[in-house]
Order: sequence, then structure tokens, then C-alpha cells
Amino acid sequence: MGSIQQPFSTTVTTPGRICLFGEHQDYLGLPVIAAAISKRIQITGHYRSDRRIVLHLPDIGAEESFELAPELLYQSPRDYFRSALNILQRQEGVKLSRGLEVTVRGNIPINSGTSSSSALLVTWVHFLLQVSDNQVRRSPQEIGELAYQAEVLEFGEPGGMMDHYSTALGEIIYLESQPAIRIERYRPNLGTFVLGDSGQPKDTLNILKRVKHGMLETIRKIKAADPTFDLHQTPLESAASYRSLISPDELTLLQSNLSDRDILREAKRMFENEAVDNRRLGELLNRHQTNLREAKRVSTGKIDAMIEAALQAGALGAKINGSGGGGCMFAYAPEHPERVAEAIERQGGKAYLITVDEGTRVEAQPLPVFESPSRPVIV
Repeated sequence: MGSIQQPFSTTVTTPGRICLFGEHQDYLGLPVIAAAISKRIQITGHYRSDRRIVLHLPDIGAEESFELAPELLYQSPRDYFRSALNILQRQEGVKLSRGLEVTVRGNIPINSGTSSSSALLVTWVHFLLQVSDNQVRRSPQEIGELAYQAEVLEFGEPGGMMDHYSTALGEIIYLESQPAIRIERYRPNLGTFVLGDSGQPKDTLNILKRVKHGMLETIRKIKAADPTFDLHQTPLESAASYRSLISPDELTLLQSNLSDRDILREAKRMFENEAVDNRRLGELLNRHQTNLREAKRVSTGKIDAMIEAALQAGALGAKINGSGGGGCMFAYAPEHPERVAEAIERQGGKAYLITVDEGTRVEAQPLPVFESPSRPVIV
């Protein structure tokens, strides 16, 4: 068997993401616009002489290891390291003849709505494809789809594909999920954003119970009386005509979703034309935040204070990011972003300067293939 004369390793990195427009709209079949950000997960690893996968996770003070097998048994409800390998072996014919020694590091805020878990899955899937014996190659979009299967479908969890597509593809993406997946990617010349982590844990389940199921029930009531109602086409000004069919809270929720739909469409036209008006972009973010705060009630007092401080310090627009009830906000601050970051931190948040970033990428050459007298082996 061949031998390595110097250490080789492969590094794959993937960005987190923010949702620019379309928060709480994807599960209604409406499109979203998301941006990859310059906070990333990194996986670096090399081959072992046995068949054991050893994962070092110094950021959370943990380690994990398991033996390679044709089908790995899950040890926890979200056993993503094993699920990704199962998906790749089962569906993509990925083969690993040797174990791996892997270190996972990242600077994406965890549990804050910036897609740290999806970025981790995309990175791990991409890494495994790179180091597989048969060196399987897949496009960034296909890598995102595989990561979605490993994170969401394999465990029967709710969730869309925005996070996986956004982190895999990078830049700014427009994503339609109905009637079929359609993605457009934009590379506008945008300035700096400031990400603000409130440190408050998200309240995803309770918020989805109220906002998602509340809106689905609203649509059900309206369509029972008016089968022509279409969330994609009905004008915002027509919402009031359904007042007799739904409660005042449901009407407010409906109006906010139609408004957010129209806000996203204006932003899409701006990105398509590559003629971004920074002030108008900020105004659209502020209008979206008003709907999220007042109609959908997914913001918090602390995040509202962080947003107001950012705007007072010169940000052009700001909104909560993610499902809400905690987590992060971000501000668009092409001028004086440091001043905006300081204002956010005075309100108790942790601030990070971020820019729009590229998608998942390999940062070192794949491990070389060595020939054995009997069969090819990667070592």
C-alpha cells in the first residue's frame, strides 16, 4: 500500500446566511431573498489508518467518533454527521475505505437564525464528497439539496430549503418553491451589514404555531368563501374585502403577508437590474421589520432596541433575522458600520461586521490518490 510522505488535508468552508426579504413567507409558498454572509463554518480533515470517523469540535468543547458502516445507526434525534454519510452512501454511491480525522470550527452565531446548522451540513456533505474514494462531484445546488435531505427529510422535521441553497450557492439568491424550485442568483455591489446577536434564544415553535398556522387558517377561511383567492396574485388593497370572513388579528396577518410579498418583489427588481439604491433598500428592510414587529409579533423588546440604536447611529435599514422571538437582527450600514456596531453593543447585543459572501468552497486540494499493488486506495 502506498504511503504519505507529507501530511495532506482538505478544508471546506461554507457561509451562514441572513434572510433579506420573505421572512415567514416560504412556508406559505411565497418566495424569499437570502444573502450568504462572511461568517463561516470550516471543516478540515485528513485520512486515518483505520475505519473510524473522529470529529473534534473545539468551539463547543466536544468530540464525536464512530466506525464506518454501510448504514449508520443514529444516536440522537439530530445526528447530522451520521445522517449525511448515510444519505451520500445510500443515494450517491459515496465510498470511504478509510476513516477521517476532522476538526470543525466556525464563527457563525449558534441558535440565532443565521443557519449555522445548515452551513455545517453543507460543509460536511461537501467535505465527504471531496474525500470519497470515488471522488463524487456535485454542483453547489446539488450539495444544498443533499444537505437538506440529511438535516430535514432524514429526521422528518419541518423546514424549507432556503438555508441550504443560500449557504451552498452563496451571494444573494431569490428562491421560489412553488409550483417548482426556481433559483436566481445576484451579485449586486452592496455595502457592509452589521449582524447583531441578541443572546436571546429563539422561540421558533411557539412563533410558528401562531404565525404559520394562524395564516394557514386565515387562507382556509377565505378560500372557503372565495376559491379565487390567491396569495401570489391578490392585491394588498383587496385584503379589507375579507374583513367579514376573518378576525381582526387574521386580517392584520393577511395584510402583512401581502405587503411583505410586494416588498420582496420591489427588492428583486432592484437586484435584477444591478442598480441598488442603498437608501431605498434600507427603507424596504424597515417596512419588512414593521410588519414582522407589529403584525406577526416575532420581534422582542431587546431586538427592537438594537434596531432603533442601529438606525439612530446611521444604518439605512434593519430587521430581525430568522423565525424570531430572539436570535439576531441585522442592519444595512454602508456608511460608518463601526458606529452602528457600537450602538448595537450598547444595547447588550454582540455585533459583527459582515458582507455578502460566496458559497461553499474548497480551500485546499483534495487528498491525492495512491496506487496499491492490488487495488486503488486513497491514503
